[in-house]
Amino acid sequence: MKYAAVVAYTGTGYSGWQRQKEAIGVQQVLEEALGKLSSRPVQTVAAGRTDAGVHSVGQVASFSMDREWEPSRLVLAVNAHLPDDVRVSRVMHVPDGFDARRDALWREYRYFLFHGPYCPPQLRGFVWWRKAPWDAAAAREMCRMFEGEHDFRAFCKTGECPDNSRRTVLRARYKKIGGLSIIAVRAKSFLMNMVRIMVGSIDVASRNGSTCGGTESLRRLLDGAERSEAGATAPACGLFFWCAGYDVLTDRARGA
Repeated sequence: MKYAAVVAYTGTGYSGWQRQKEAIGVQQVLEEALGKLSSRPVQTVAAGRTDAGVHSVGQVASFSMDREWEPSRLVLAVNAHLPDDVRVSRVMHVPDGFDARRDALWREYRYFLFHGPYCPPQLRGFVWWRKAPWDAAAAREMCRMFEGEHDFRAFCKTGECPDNSRRTVLRARYKKIGGLSIIAVRAKSFLMNMVRIMVGSIDVASRNGSTCGGTESLRRLLDGAERSEAGATAPACGLFFWCAGYDVLTDRARGA
């Protein structure tokens, strides 16, 4: 029987989602927990990878079990075998051919920053603390410019950029709540470190408070500039895999 699970995790103690030989990934602990409920090993496929230190509230993982489970009972059972920093929030029956990665229509990441003379201790490890405030108009304008198809070569980790670095951002939004800044980016696929470099570039322009200068610089970057011309890579701690969209799942499951 095939299932899809919505998985939340604190990424601080993990090397990312992917199972690895010399480090612990979230995929490994989830598969080990599911394996304790099955007579054979369980393999999972995720909607998208996350790097070391990146969190999730809505990662989607597909897998098969050797017997049928009532979804709410499977949630309870697998969580009983997971560490406290990984939790399955929902399980759904899916068609046998469903693949969380291949069938995803889009993925959405959200990045959180806190501005002010200090960072509340409750937020440490989950935001990027920036003392200087942002020019909100500049940040919103730059997010709008990211939308559409562009060459995101400048927003990919050095040495990891594929030959085809063009990607289509379906939606990019900036929201400010008090001292908290939130950047949401939705796309079919991403380059490595793409969202974090986007945030780092917005940080440079928005702290300078020049909408014109920031947008002119961004236009050049989106024409296929080199990585060295973009801003620094923002820390992993502020990034969350937020949700993924599918045709076969409900709106609530895909986080729309």
